[in-house]
Amino acid sequence: MIARLSAPFRRDARPPAARLLGAILCGAGIAMGQAPWGAWWLALIGLGALAVLILAETRPVRAAWLGWAGGVGHFAAAMFWIVEPFLVDPDTYGWMAPFALVFTATGLALFWAFAGWMSALWPGRACRAMGLVLGFGLADLARSYVLTGFPWALIGHVWIDTPVAQLAAWFGPVGLSVLTVAVVILPLGARDWSMRGLVTIPSVAVLALGWSLGLWRLALPEVPRDRPIHVRLVQPDAEQHLKWRADMWRLFLDRQMALSAKPSAVALDLIVWPETAVPFLLDGAEPFFERLAGATGGVPVAVGIQREIGARFYNSLAFADGAGRVIDVYDKWHLVPFGEYVPLGDALAAFGLTAFAAQEGNGYSPGPGPRLIDLGRAGRVLPLICYEAVFPQDVRAAGDRPDWILQVTNDGWFGKIAGPYQHLAQARLRAIEQGLPLLRAANTGISAAIDGRGRVIDALPLGAIGAIDVAVPAALPPTPYSRMGDWPMGALLAFLLAALAWRRSAKVH
Repeated sequence: MIARLSAPFRRDARPPAARLLGAILCGAGIAMGQAPWGAWWLALIGLGALAVLILAETRPVRAAWLGWAGGVGHFAAAMFWIVEPFLVDPDTYGWMAPFALVFTATGLALFWAFAGWMSALWPGRACRAMGLVLGFGLADLARSYVLTGFPWALIGHVWIDTPVAQLAAWFGPVGLSVLTVAVVILPLGARDWSMRGLVTIPSVAVLALGWSLGLWRLALPEVPRDRPIHVRLVQPDAEQHLKWRADMWRLFLDRQMALSAKPSAVALDLIVWPETAVPFLLDGAEPFFERLAGATGGVPVAVGIQREIGARFYNSLAFADGAGRVIDVYDKWHLVPFGEYVPLGDALAAFGLTAFAAQEGNGYSPGPGPRLIDLGRAGRVLPLICYEAVFPQDVRAAGDRPDWILQVTNDGWFGKIAGPYQHLAQARLRAIEQGLPLLRAANTGISAAIDGRGRVIDALPLGAIGAIDVAVPAALPPTPYSRMGDWPMGALLAFLLAALAWRRSAKVH
């Protein structure tokens, strides 16, 4: 048994170190397609080079090693910002930062190891190429759901800043990933260079068609809104290492109050403060909301705030009317594992290990789930708090279709180089998928108003202090993806996998 488990780690089961290093560099090249770089062309080159390395292997274990190495390079380069939360208080948590990056990159790379392993299960180079396409597609699909999901830096995200991203309205983010790997990898499955040239022609044509369809969708006329909705997004730029300091929190609170009180050229229907915008709990916050109502002249507000029920704490968004009365509260329900709660922490409490239990106040407890909130003149809103905007399935889970999506977030945890830009890119993709406008108020930025085709119509840059008044764009008609989600793409991948397995079985017999 021990010998069997150790077999993948024997020297002869691994490709040479030079090939593994090459795969790591290819993966890093693929990451250059992610925000803020957006070099999709470099991502395609890196993906093609990695595929060449993997397809040269006919042994599943060695192909899996190369896929894993490519994944390590990709996730280390795309998600290096994962160290930033540990550097907010470096004296206490800084030692954890390198471990967080190593564990994140090597752990997520296991999904790419699966893709490499899949490529070598089939006879013939063409089938291996198809196996690699299916492996990457299934990996991105699984990463969107397994262990609560973490669909960050999917391969298809390289298109978010291009017209190709509009295809997400039909096929979703996994569809973008499958399109990407298919147009790059399938030509590499041809027998020789002349055949590869021929197969490349339809791949380029498919990509050109997707680009053209995206341009067509972007050129469609704007849908008028029956009645304008005017919203103010407040961005205080309260850096995370200063946010809760005793000598700073009042400054940030007064800053948000002053930004909210600024005169507006039009009558506002809602003012939005970002995630955890105030340094106290919702219980007993009545004087604060009354003061805010007086400062704004009676404009309804949505404020990111924490609240306590019994021994449980919630990351919440409180909605107050023009008189300062809290009329509704949304509790974040899709929490960040190990960041906002410890998985199985409540279960461990049954054995006396209460230090990890959310029910004992150690971490947040999840809310009941996604739901719409009727804000009267401001319309029916789907609230999302930070990380929840990463999951298209969460947007669809609310059931009824909202007028618009509201995201409040504190991207001060993500640094200033890549994390906030990737989070904004994900929000843009949610808008495209659903055909819904999305407004986001971010503590340190990037606060933005996004239309139903994913275009940023107004924004406050990272690190800016200010507020923007925006007219909420109209919702587009429901998209195919908003109706069906990932089921069609999952069914297609399963069908193609079954067809590939049948072909292999037919050849064997």
